[in-house]
Amino acid sequence: MQPLIDHARTYGQRPEEFARYAEGQSPDVLFITCSDSRVVPALITGARPGQLFELRTAGNVVPLYTADRPTGEAATIEYAVRVLGVADIVVCGHSHCGAVGAMVRGDDLSAVPAVRDWLGYGAEQPKCSDPADVTVTEAVQNHVRAQLTRLRAYPCVERLLTEGRLRMHGWFYEVHTGTVRAHRADTDTFEVL
Repeated sequence: MQPLIDHARTYGQRPEEFARYAEGQSPDVLFITCSDSRVVPALITGARPGQLFELRTAGNVVPLYTADRPTGEAATIEYAVRVLGVADIVVCGHSHCGAVGAMVRGDDLSAVPAVRDWLGYGAEQPKCSDPADVTVTEAVQNHVRAQLTRLRAYPCVERLLTEGRLRMHGWFYEVHTGTVRAHRADTDTFEVL
């Protein structure tokens, strides 16, 4: 923890660099990804402060949209597209994902009931031909596809997609190589960016 504290102490010592951030934000992208500490959107994309609006959830789960029971995730998505006017949404899954791996293997998550219930709420078990694959590549890629489908059902997203004012992207990040693969709808494959 101490190195993080030391960095935080020196981070704001040049206030002139930060003054423009007080004027507001206008990010280009809503970046939805896992809470995993190995996945750092700004490092992966090279984004500077103000360029990404981030939503991080266990397993990069996008919950079902329900008007009568709002969630923090739904509020973040709605704010990004309706208020901030992001032009793109990226759903980024990653290799070695503990959440997706647990779903694929059917792990007993009774010791972490909130995690168990969140993942049960998150999606159907992703299809995976090799549950022993520690990278869970196939399962995560299928999970990303499922989360993109869920996003399309959000009224604010659906409308902007129909109007051509919003684009959606599925990404797969390999934590062991740093490689990013993007989903290609025409071939339904993930290919290196």
